[in-house]
Amino acid sequence: MSINLDAIDAIDAHVHIESDASGHHSLDDELMAASAKYFKSGSDRTPNLAAVAAYYRERNLAAVVFTVDAHTATGHPALSSAEIVTRAAEYDDVLIPFASVDPHDGPDAVALLRDLAACGARGLKLHPSLQAFAPNDRDWYPLYEAAAELGLPAVFHTGQTGIGAGLPGGRGIKLRYSDPMLIDDVAADHPDLTVILAHPSVPWQDAAISIATHKANVYIDLSGWSPKYFPPQLVRAANGLLRHKVIFGSDYPVITPDRWLDDFAALDIKPEVRPLILKDTAARLLGLT
Repeated sequence: MSINLDAIDAIDAHVHIESDASGHHSLDDELMAASAKYFKSGSDRTPNLAAVAAYYRERNLAAVVFTVDAHTATGHPALSSAEIVTRAAEYDDVLIPFASVDPHDGPDAVALLRDLAACGARGLKLHPSLQAFAPNDRDWYPLYEAAAELGLPAVFHTGQTGIGAGLPGGRGIKLRYSDPMLIDDVAADHPDLTVILAHPSVPWQDAAISIATHKANVYIDLSGWSPKYFPPQLVRAANGLLRHKVIFGSDYPVITPDRWLDDFAALDIKPEVRPLILKDTAARLLGLT
């Protein structure tokens, strides 16, 4: 990986690849449209890897990129994490690829994660609500054990999701699977696994702060919300106890890094904390320093 930390302004730790080279999308049309409406997405909702690389390179930003493999729960064929990981090597000055596997695939998911790590994956992305699994079910523990053994941080979606928002029954997607207290079990039982709680964890923000404060192996990414809407207790924690435990993420393409960074500039964050959130902590977690 050839990312020059001195040449980039920040690391966006949460970026979705939503389309492959053949035009296949990560979600079916109904879920894609509902999420675009929920987030009021004004940019391209389905960028592919090359487009994301160009977009971030223009802004002097690096990006952690991934898809979500939820084929069991949704019935929709996932984008290929193997394609994302191998093609990201063409843009290794700007892109950091993470793997996604479907936990319901059991031993096959573990084997695939090992293969993806061998190809260059630098982490694991999971979305308990979309993938329809309770993170603390011990059926999934072999997957976490493999991630820990491989040195891959695991990013778990937490809190409310825009996927399925506004649809009858939320299209069957259950928010309770993304309660961070379920992930507390995972962090406690796998102390060698680096866990990243993705997003302000509404309606469980206090729980996420408590977990990240209590467990040395738990971090929070700030993606999925404009900083001007961050809960005040999250801002206080980021400025204080969790200054080394929170990292920048946009959730592009549903929220652009331009919007996120503009709103972050207006947030009451101490000057010495800003570089920690924007780049330094993520660089350490990702092994770039």
